[in-house]
This record gives sequence, structure tokens and C-alpha cells, in this order.
Amino acid sequence: MKKSSTKRLIIVLAILLALAAAGVAAFTMFFDQAVIVRRNTVYHVERPDKVVAITFDDGPSPVWTPKILNELKQANIKATFFMLGMHVEKYPEIARQVAEEGHEIGNHSYDHHGLIYYTNEELETEVNRAEKVIKDATGVKTIYFRPPKAWVTDSEKNKLKEMGYKVVLWSLNSKDWVTFDNKYMIKYILNNIRPGDIILFHDSGGVFSTEGGDRHETVLTIQRLAEKLREKGYKFVTITELLNVKNDEVKK
Repeated sequence: MKKSSTKRLIIVLAILLALAAAGVAAFTMFFDQAVIVRRNTVYHVERPDKVVAITFDDGPSPVWTPKILNELKQANIKATFFMLGMHVEKYPEIARQVAEEGHEIGNHSYDHHGLIYYTNEELETEVNRAEKVIKDATGVKTIYFRPPKAWVTDSEKNKLKEMGYKVVLWSLNSKDWVTFDNKYMIKYILNNIRPGDIILFHDSGGVFSTEGGDRHETVLTIQRLAEKLREKGYKFVTITELLNVKNDEVKK
């Protein structure tokens, strides 16, 4: 084969790979993969009253979690934080702050690997490792588990149930890790909100990493969204409250 033909072939292959990568990225950004695996998980709770649960994944972050906690405090909201064990290990004081300020804490695995490739024994080790780190830092024994990227098999759901965990996904995805601006996120949520929804945000992580990222728009969203939802008659609860609390026990 001539050099020119080889070069053209390499260019074509590179373009095809780039297009494939772009396709996967677009799919991840604009399609919520959690929809596929919702069966036998908690992702929405049918409620007659207007309550919603706000949740955060991938923290704690020394930069963004304190800012988000401040916004939640100003908005008088208790949220549920699904923490990564490796981040709790690095920033135990931030994890403790979340617990001390009255927010709920869930288990988001130790290192955010795709768990669908794990055996049940490997899954148990991963979850227990994160559970121990979270408990050592905060004193909280986690009972809710959110799989990274929502990737979880039926077998893993059964294993997690045996371990005493409820698998919690979401019904509304803010896609804040894609860095949509706060106006877009607020509009999307307001247009799609239903009583009993679980809303997904992140307090760490970016498009290509589980730590860092820019959560500036998430920070800006919290109080503005709270104001708009309260105008619609909504109240905010943790996952436990969403599952268990009576309407007259929910704080405004």
C-alpha cells in the first residue's frame, strides 16, 4: 500500500473514532441512562403532597461542598449527599460538616468505578469500604446506595438489598456536570417537576473526572430554584423523609 493511501486510511480512522467519541459524549450528556435501570430502585415516590428531594453526588469537595452547604442553609433545605469513599478519606472534615449541618448521607461507592463489571463479592467489598470510611468520618451508617453513573445490574440490586441498602437513583437530572448554566437548569426542572421527584446535582466532579469540576452554576441554582419551587407550593425533604414522613411533618 502506498504511503499516501496509508495516510488517508489513518485520517479516516481518526475521524471515525472522533465521531464515535463525540456520539458517546452527546448520548451521555443528553440522554439520562438512569431511565434504563430504574426497575426495583427508588427514583420517584408517588406522593399526594408537593415534596421533592434534592441530592448531590461525587463529593465531598473542599471547594464546592462548603459553598453548596451555605446555599442550602440560606434556602432552609436539607439535602441528601451521596459521597465517594475516596473523597471522604481525603476531606473528612467536609464530610463531617455535611452531617453536622443536618443533611443526609448516602454511599456512592469508594472510587466511582463502573460497578456493572464487578462480581457480587467485589461489589460488597467496594460498598463496605466506602461505608466504613463514611462512618469513621461522620458517624453515619449509610443505608442508601447510588451506583456511579447509575450503572447497576439486577444481580447487584439484589446483592445490595441483602446488604441492607436501598438503591436510590433520580427522576430529574440537572446535568450540572455538563456545565449548563443555572437558568437552563432551573427552567428544565420547573418544566418537568412532579411531586415525589428526586433531583440530581453534583458537588464535585466534571465531564472527565470524579473530582474538581466547576460547580459554580450549581451553587447559583440552589436558592433561585428553591424560591421558584416554593412559589409552586413545593417543600424540600431528604430521601428518608420522602419515603417515610407524613405531610404535616414536612418543614416549609
